[in-house]
Amino acid sequence: MPDKTTTMRDAIAEFVRDGDTVSLEGFTHLIPTAAGHEIIRQRRRGLTLVRMTADIVTDQLLAGGCVTKLISSFVGNSSAGSLGELRRRIEHSDPEPLEFEEYSHYGMICRYLAGAQRLPFYPLRSYGGSDLPSVNPGLRKVTSPYEDGEQVYVVPPVNPDVTIVHAQRADRSGNTQIWGLTGIQAEAVYAAKRAVVVVEEIVSDEVVRSDPNRTVIPAHAVDAVVVCPRGAHPSFAQGYYDRDNAFYRAWSQISKDPERLRTWLTEWVLDTRDHAEYVDKQGEQVWTGLAVGDAYSEPVNYGRRL
Repeated sequence: MPDKTTTMRDAIAEFVRDGDTVSLEGFTHLIPTAAGHEIIRQRRRGLTLVRMTADIVTDQLLAGGCVTKLISSFVGNSSAGSLGELRRRIEHSDPEPLEFEEYSHYGMICRYLAGAQRLPFYPLRSYGGSDLPSVNPGLRKVTSPYEDGEQVYVVPPVNPDVTIVHAQRADRSGNTQIWGLTGIQAEAVYAAKRAVVVVEEIVSDEVVRSDPNRTVIPAHAVDAVVVCPRGAHPSFAQGYYDRDNAFYRAWSQISKDPERLRTWLTEWVLDTRDHAEYVDKQGEQVWTGLAVGDAYSEPVNYGRRL
């Protein structure tokens, strides 16, 4: 298999283009924050951002002037407050309006499933009695060919130009392993035309083959692999570092003030060369506080011929 490793700078330069539909996925942990920062550094414009749970990295991409449309099912600062930039754009068109296409969590999952399977739509029942169809014309009904006259809601597929996900580890060809919350990363990758995987570390083929069930995304679906330790901060990477709750609490106040937000963006993203400099700037005290202990799973015997 070919070596697909590259730098974050080169991956974003090659695979993210102005006007693209870009999926950034990772649920609660393994959020591809460092990739979002590099998109801001490279000043991509006119992006449609697809993110099931739009959170801090969404707020930052909006403040960086990168995103003109958001497709999401949840917006918020992960139980720690609001997203100031997002609210200003949706509620007051300040400094400019944001086109927002809203779905439920499961609706977004179904869009990725349809996109990954190249289906024209995906059926679901959960919009019955919901107000969402009144604000999203993309939620429609079809008649079941199996039940007499039954109407069921459907959602359209989503096929991003590029999907970027963060993971714990991969080999050089892109076999990507995730544990803990796995979210919708695999489906988001399969739905996309191009896929970039950002990982905490590269491991040998032997490590991946020793635990094949942990390979959530196979190499054939991946175009590039980027090694970026601590690249999910302030979210966590199970087994590598904890969630930076202090950062989440601070973000509500940072993003509430447009001037303070832009000052933060300049200092921590635009004026840093890359994520390694961002990590160093955070300081060792932060990373010591986010350190995690060992909690190994029991070995599994896959068996082999004698």
